[in-house]
Amino acid sequence: MAILAWAMMGLALWHFTIWLPDRFWGGIVGALVGAVIGSVFVAWAIHGFSVPARHDTDLATALEAIPGALIGLAAIWFEGVRRERATGIGPEMA
Repeated sequence: MAILAWAMMGLALWHFTIWLPDRFWGGIVGALVGAVIGSVFVAWAIHGFSVPARHDTDLATALEAIPGALIGLAAIWFEGVRRERATGIGPEMA
């Protein structure tokens, strides 16, 4: 149940990427993958690479996925920006 909570938190935070310019590696789908994988992996690491039991899952379990989702989104964003700069596509940044 905890993995579902972690993945849903990543999915929920992914919805806010509509307010950002689409510079993610892989577009909006790449952002989805980064948010979900990041949220599950970091929350899993917080729990010592073990998944809490169904009855040990609560709101705090879901909130533990927030840093991972943000890290995953940032990683995909910066990879997209790096690839845009390498190919000369996209806006120039000073």
